[in-house]
Amino acid sequence: MHTMIKSPVLSIDELIQDVLRGSYSINPESLHVVGAFWISQSTQFPGTEQKYRNYYLLLRIETSFGGCCVEMSQLSPEIAQELSGKKLVELLNNQSLPIRIAALDAYLGLVFPHHDSSLSTRFELPLGTPIERAVARDEAIVSLLDIQPEQKVGLIGVVNPLVAAIKKQGGVCMPCDFNMAMTQDGLPVTQDMKPLLENADYLIVTGMTLSNGTFDTILSAARKRDIPLVFFAQTGSNIIPRFLSCGVSAVCAEPFPFSQFSAIPSPVYLYRSEERSE
Repeated sequence: MHTMIKSPVLSIDELIQDVLRGSYSINPESLHVVGAFWISQSTQFPGTEQKYRNYYLLLRIETSFGGCCVEMSQLSPEIAQELSGKKLVELLNNQSLPIRIAALDAYLGLVFPHHDSSLSTRFELPLGTPIERAVARDEAIVSLLDIQPEQKVGLIGVVNPLVAAIKKQGGVCMPCDFNMAMTQDGLPVTQDMKPLLENADYLIVTGMTLSNGTFDTILSAARKRDIPLVFFAQTGSNIIPRFLSCGVSAVCAEPFPFSQFSAIPSPVYLYRSEERSE
């Protein structure tokens, strides 16, 4: 069974350098990207005004997929046509951060498959409609939360059911998102995460912070202030568990194919750090 390397990893660049140095069980020099995919997708649930727009770069290496959700301006859709056949190490050194993230995610999914981890618990999303599967996934995320009444909870990457879950547990939600002005229940959403990092008692964060370059800043702030940091991750679902006990408290990791791309039962994997597990 695969277990985490115990030496602390403090940043994405450090993790990539570990891979390139051959610190893990599979030689990255031997790997090529067999498939590259660009997916443009939108979601809007009945009776709501919020439309979620997502753009994904996906890379396949042997049995593993690496996923990275990006802003439309970060990559051209034609990028997928260029990346298949490339050496993994070439993409781990690419100038584009989203490409590096997708390549790293695919590699770590090969080395550390979720089903082999001693720290993960499989949670199966049911056969169902998009809303039924989204609700089930959000319940899985909520199961990782231990919010205390009146705690200030920074939510970086707003998902409206999580806003409701924070309030249900008695927390005070501080939402932050680049693409939303107001939550479904009327809370104003800031684009500046600095007040959250300085004042929140608890952080809940999306994996998309990997692709926009804010992950290291968030990780450093949580580690410095010793506050709980929980991730819900499609982007980097194989990456973020490597930071458990190095600043990350828990992860809901959702590997590709993501729940919105399927109606049949599919898993997410729930991780809790050994330091914070009961």
